[in-house]
Amino acid sequence: MSESSPAPIDLTGLNREQARHLYIEVIRLRRFEDKVYQLFLKGELPGTVHQYQGQEAVAVGVCAALQPGDWITSTHRPHGHAIAKGVTMRAALAELYGKATGCCGGKGGSMHLGDPDVGMVPAIAIVAGGVSIVTGMGLAFKLQHSGQVAACFFGEGATNEGAFHEGVNFAAVQQLPIIYICENNLYGASTAYHLTTLVPSVTARAAVYGIPAVTVDGMDPVAVRNVVLQARERAADGAGPTLIEALTYRFAGHSRGDARKYRERTEEDEWKPRDPIVRMQDALLAAGFADEATLAELQAQVERELDDAVEFARNSPDPLPEDAFDGAYATPFPIPSMGGQR
Repeated sequence: MSESSPAPIDLTGLNREQARHLYIEVIRLRRFEDKVYQLFLKGELPGTVHQYQGQEAVAVGVCAALQPGDWITSTHRPHGHAIAKGVTMRAALAELYGKATGCCGGKGGSMHLGDPDVGMVPAIAIVAGGVSIVTGMGLAFKLQHSGQVAACFFGEGATNEGAFHEGVNFAAVQQLPIIYICENNLYGASTAYHLTTLVPSVTARAAVYGIPAVTVDGMDPVAVRNVVLQARERAADGAGPTLIEALTYRFAGHSRGDARKYRERTEEDEWKPRDPIVRMQDALLAAGFADEATLAELQAQVERELDDAVEFARNSPDPLPEDAFDGAYATPFPIPSMGGQR
């Protein structure tokens, strides 16, 4: 199967509500990123942004397979992960505006979105940094016998970092309840992955640690959900971690001002038909789970939610100067519950 003729998304095993949920979530992530880009160009958002257009199926599929008490770690490209895990558009956009109502109180910004209340550690911009953090989370869940699972998002470039190998090795030996999600979008910033490693398959690396690995179509939220469901069951049963390589493609550049001159436009054109939005629309129509009018209404719902989030963020108060050091140091306050059963 060539990149220009992807296989239809198979909705087998999903009911109408589940299938529509995946579609709506993909739309929410895409439109959020599109709006963020517009606001950034207008100068309304401080800092920088690393966008997620094209990769939405990974975040949506993974988070749809997790339980509410499960946790995730993220990367410098965290918007999609945050919203898919449960951070509201209001809280996410307010954070990008640097407002007090943001999910991190306006102190994290684009590269540090997150909210412990929904099971997401604020995103870690250090390449492979999340692999170290998720190792500790997985160990805690194992020692607590909580039944929780931790999922770690990272790019293919992170697999060349020492933290990746150290973390995966420890998790494998200790059989920790972790799911490693490699979003292989072919490029680490502007460098093609095949130029940095002689073994371009990320899953091949799992063999040396004795853990299972699977490569999945990262432009198909249903396929991603299915493999993560299996990995989660394995992890929760005490059988240890799984490495999942989701082959995906970012339609945007690496970050602001990236003209993508390191990529051929023919390559981008080949990936366009794999757009998860188009493929999910086709799947819903083919399964009789929606008609054109229904799809239009679902899209309109997302637009209303997004418009509300923009107004909320714009009208939210700025953080107070005297609050600058809140949360900067450890306090004796109780640690938020991680959910699950003790």
